[in-house]
Amino acid sequence: MLEELDIRNLGPIREATIAPAAGMTAITGETGAGKSMLLSAIRLVSGGAAESSRVSAGADEAWAQAIFALSDDAVASEHSGDTNDAGSGDADSGFTGAAAAVAKAHDAGVDPEDGELFLSRTVRASGRSRAVLGGKSVPRSVLGAIAGELVTIHGQTDQLKIAASSRQREFLDRVAGDEAELAAYRKAWDALAAMDERLERLRSQESSARQQADYLRESIDRINRTDPQPGEDEELKARRERIENAADIAQGVGSALGALDASQVDVDAADGASAVELINHAVTSLRAIRVGGTFAEQADRLESINADLGDVVFALSQELGDEGSVEDLDQINGRIHELGDLTRRWGPTLADVLAWRDKAAFDLEDLDASPEKVAELESERQTLYDAALAAADVLSAARVAAAADLGARVTEELGSLAMLGASLEVRVTPRDKADDPLGPYGRDDIAFLFTPFEGSPQLPMGKSASGGELSRLMLALELVAADTRGGADQTFIFDEVDAGVGGKAAVELGKRLARLARSAQVIVVTHLAQVASWADAQFVVTKEPPDADDDDLGVVTTIAEVSGETRVHEIARMLSGSESEASLDHARELLSDSRLTLPLARAGAAGD
Repeated sequence: MLEELDIRNLGPIREATIAPAAGMTAITGETGAGKSMLLSAIRLVSGGAAESSRVSAGADEAWAQAIFALSDDAVASEHSGDTNDAGSGDADSGFTGAAAAVAKAHDAGVDPEDGELFLSRTVRASGRSRAVLGGKSVPRSVLGAIAGELVTIHGQTDQLKIAASSRQREFLDRVAGDEAELAAYRKAWDALAAMDERLERLRSQESSARQQADYLRESIDRINRTDPQPGEDEELKARRERIENAADIAQGVGSALGALDASQVDVDAADGASAVELINHAVTSLRAIRVGGTFAEQADRLESINADLGDVVFALSQELGDEGSVEDLDQINGRIHELGDLTRRWGPTLADVLAWRDKAAFDLEDLDASPEKVAELESERQTLYDAALAAADVLSAARVAAAADLGARVTEELGSLAMLGASLEVRVTPRDKADDPLGPYGRDDIAFLFTPFEGSPQLPMGKSASGGELSRLMLALELVAADTRGGADQTFIFDEVDAGVGGKAAVELGKRLARLARSAQVIVVTHLAQVASWADAQFVVTKEPPDADDDDLGVVTTIAEVSGETRVHEIARMLSGSESEASLDHARELLSDSRLTLPLARAGAAGD
């Protein structure tokens, strides 16, 4: 909810701070006092256009800041996972209201501080502006996206947003509570869209793409014909080295074996006793000593050494005659040359060559626009389309049921808002299947059709109602949504909602605004005492002449909260334009009746 709104040098308002109630807040004051500047401040921190003409005379800049208090659940959503995966609070994120605002602020690099978000905007007299979120400069579009999740303004210039079919669809989905059906459809739609993109890429290939496919295909065939094995080139180079040094290897191994164990080589060529024989002789000599102790230990050690020598002799003997022939060398060099050609092209190692081949095979699937491949993907696409169409039908059924209920309940509310004969029809029209009806949000055209009075033609919402009528229609819509889905976790601001209303209808209007305030924060700019009396808090905007010392500054507007007897006097002024005893008694009665008829659920009501 909007916890505090601070304004400096905006139009006639030099400095003001408003702390709206958690429930319903009324903004009152004489016509022309400057109540519209409050809405200007809200629009400013919501990323609206910055107009240097709004800067107070004599000031260098105007500044507005809105502080929003967030629910614990909304703040907790910041830590529930990576918000980027959620779409950052958009239609795909699964977040709405304050939770979506937290997600979008997080994406902008700002997290709530003590459960609060600070949105501010500075407009210089030169025309330049600066948007700040939580002390960090951001594009004004970021403020707009975040404020759009926290505040909904129902004023003459803001109502036209609901005329957009996308906004009407969003509202209907909110009332329908079809999150699960919409999520299931979006999953099917995303799979279908990905397949359509892949097919389009295949069908629109240019010659360069076909050349790339030919290159990949030929390269894969070349690698497969060579059939390299991981590490094969290193093994072949080691074998080649042995063959090239075969003479030195044979001489060295033979000499070593002759010295270690003459029986492994030509005995006649052996020169004297071998190492194995000499160690065996030493062991026999030590065993012949009948005194135990160190002689037996040394004999054991020599036997262990002789066992190790035996292993060495065996290993060396396996190397004799294994150097290969000149013919082997030619084959090895040829194979190394083949593998080297692969590594030069797709290396630097054989492992890189094999990895490149595997990736190329995958890329070739997307580049291969053969009729067989296209037919295969088209068959897959049909399966995905059928699944998406089935999910769209389920979503449509939920919308149709909700649309009928929404239209009937809004029409009933309009009768209590001085709009007898007015009605709303929410029409859900499936698009023609022959025209491939599926889109990101289903297959439905949503239209809010409003009839302002009996006998009037039914026209699209936004084209068939005055500003006041449209504000009351939006109030009725928000009431039904709140009754159906609970709290909207938003701040609703109504301007001109009381235009053309008076008497008993004004009381009913105030009662319904108070009813909406049970589940959301409501701020209403009104000139009707019957509406203001229902508010938990009331602020009065007053126009004052300039001080004699500051005559250049012009008229100054002040904003102050009224309560107790001060509020009674303001209600009396609104009722009759005077503060006579009769008017004051009427004001007290009106305030008392407003409380007694509908006790508000929110604490902190002002005006005691």
